[in-house]
Amino acid sequence: MEHKKKMEVLAPAGSFESMKAAVAAGADAVYMGGSRFGARAYADNPDEHGLLEAIDYVHLHGRRLYMTVNTLFKEEEMGELYQYLLPYYREGLDAVIVQDLGAMDFMRRNFPEIDLHASTQMTITGVNGARLLKELGASRVVTARELSLDEIRRIRDQVDVEIESFVHGALCYCYSGQCLMSSLIGGRSGNRGRCAQPCRLPYEVRENGKKPGEPLNRKQERNVMSLKDLCTLDLIPDLAAAGIYSLKIEGRMKSPRYTAGVVSIYRKYVDRFLEYGPEGYFVEPEDKKVLSDLFDRGGFTPGYYKQHNGRDMVALKEKPAFREGNQKLFDYLDKTYVEAELKEAINGRAVLEEGKPSELELSLVDGVCPGGSLAQVRVEGQAPQKAQNQPLTEDKILKQLGKTGNTPFVFANLEVELKGGLFMPVQAQNELRRAGLEALEQAVLDQWRRPAPSGGLIAPAAAPPPPP
Repeated sequence: MEHKKKMEVLAPAGSFESMKAAVAAGADAVYMGGSRFGARAYADNPDEHGLLEAIDYVHLHGRRLYMTVNTLFKEEEMGELYQYLLPYYREGLDAVIVQDLGAMDFMRRNFPEIDLHASTQMTITGVNGARLLKELGASRVVTARELSLDEIRRIRDQVDVEIESFVHGALCYCYSGQCLMSSLIGGRSGNRGRCAQPCRLPYEVRENGKKPGEPLNRKQERNVMSLKDLCTLDLIPDLAAAGIYSLKIEGRMKSPRYTAGVVSIYRKYVDRFLEYGPEGYFVEPEDKKVLSDLFDRGGFTPGYYKQHNGRDMVALKEKPAFREGNQKLFDYLDKTYVEAELKEAINGRAVLEEGKPSELELSLVDGVCPGGSLAQVRVEGQAPQKAQNQPLTEDKILKQLGKTGNTPFVFANLEVELKGGLFMPVQAQNELRRAGLEALEQAVLDQWRRPAPSGGLIAPAAAPPPPP
């Protein structure tokens, strides 16, 4: 049945902490910016080391990371793109979200194994645009927020490309990627990641620009361009039927707590839909209340999916200067997701025999590597000796080898085979365990990493000559 096809919950990560919270809350993938070329220049974007660490973190937990390189480029910046992307490509970056067509062509030529996602900033509003981006190398298109479900369905039916669409968070007043208001008013271009969000400010509405007299809008309804936040919990079956694969949550400028809360709710309802289908799908009102408690900009709207536009999509009223927070909810999210140390379950088997190197075999319980493959390792350590006094017991070995500390693993099952009355120093047991856990982590990550592209830098395609 169609509803059984897996859907992706895609979470925003404006910081390393938000990334960890999103993964703990159940995101299948996160999208995150680096130190340059991202459409959220004022987020707490990580440096190179931080983003490499984030790539490894999501991969150790079987998730994906998409990097935002979704600003428009200046000509002189193109030469810096290869060295900027190369470390992330080698680390196993899953995809790049891109707006600039020149940058997309450059990445396709130089980094052939990485997926390219056409950003919503490309204003993909129909079949022809999606088909063009597919031909230019995009494996996925992020639809403009202004599309209806019928328009998205037509793209799905006519273009063989993955579809990603926004399902929760801020809506722009203008067409995705086409707003110049911030740039014109304050010189801060949204297409360079520096939108000042002037649409969120209060305004007086006057007929034909005439100043005398009362404005057309009431004083308490001056936020005439500030749209309510998108919320599509009720529409998840419809989104799936329209062909949307990736459900994208907006909010790279939001807190880890917000990210965790929204992701956990959408994870719950995507799983409910995948298990029970549209016939058994329903939304509990208290979960909508949770989303509202996390952030409220005058209520929620289902956006453009089932209507073209309308007054009820606009916030109108200003956000209250102070609102009582749901501290019980906040504490729960912090404890459960933000402060959580996520662990992957592993199986282990140790064999200790006098005069032979000690052995430790480790494997993942669930497949978290590409294609669902299992990582398995075997390491050797110091040989046990014959015990002179009290020999080692199975319980003592289990206690020592079972400590996983700050590693990304926890034992689901650990077996020990002791052959004879043996002695092995605690330090040697620790070294055996440490070597095994490090080898397992490396085995997982190695399945994601890539060699540098062969041939080195390929220059961008030459621009066509100007017409005579």
